[in-house]
Amino acid sequence: MVQPRTPAEADGRSRTAPALLVADPDVRLIKELASALQAEGVEVTGVADGAQALLRTGALQPDVVLVSATLTVVDAVDFVRAVRHVQGVPVLLGVGEGDAERAVRALAAGATACVARPYRVPELLPLVQGACIGEPRRERTVLTVGHVELDVTAYQVRVGGDVVHLPLREFELLHFLMRNAGRTVTREQIMRHVWHSEENLSTNTIAVHVKRLRRRLRDHEDRLIQTVRGVGYRLVAPAD
Repeated sequence: MVQPRTPAEADGRSRTAPALLVADPDVRLIKELASALQAEGVEVTGVADGAQALLRTGALQPDVVLVSATLTVVDAVDFVRAVRHVQGVPVLLGVGEGDAERAVRALAAGATACVARPYRVPELLPLVQGACIGEPRRERTVLTVGHVELDVTAYQVRVGGDVVHLPLREFELLHFLMRNAGRTVTREQIMRHVWHSEENLSTNTIAVHVKRLRRRLRDHEDRLIQTVRGVGYRLVAPAD
């Protein structure tokens, strides 16, 4: 666990790197994330519950706070509400499978953005850097392919301008496909990046999620998400 910064560092007199406070009940996850982010020039302080997070946020005045949706002692939504309304510090919410409802409540309470947990540094780093100079920059967090727009920071998808509510797994699947728009992604890549698993996942499981996603995106003729037989899937913008 990274040691707390001094008051001089906390008020910015000697700090040049972005300062991130991570609140998560998984101590090992914090250590791994701290090691990866420090290599990218981010100062990381870790705490294990919401009560400690509130105390450290007030004492250290970090640039950004990342809290798990599974935060204990003080609930993640209550933490977001307190920090955003009293101190105004940007708060990122780490969400996993089954956390969609809590994510919606946290965003309504003032959370800056949701990010998939377990955390992936390439996805998290731009949000941390963007939050340090205000809200995360839209050019990094809003993806558009054809009539579909995905806003990572707002955890929101629009189809033809209409908001479409997606379960977390389908949101992550769409996010991965849109990040790789125009390229074929294999089922193995989907397992690794969406299900965060190296183990064999039932081909039917992925197919079912793709089918549901197509229906929500009004992709009735499979023109947006194309099946590449024996390989995987490719997301492309329809010609018309």
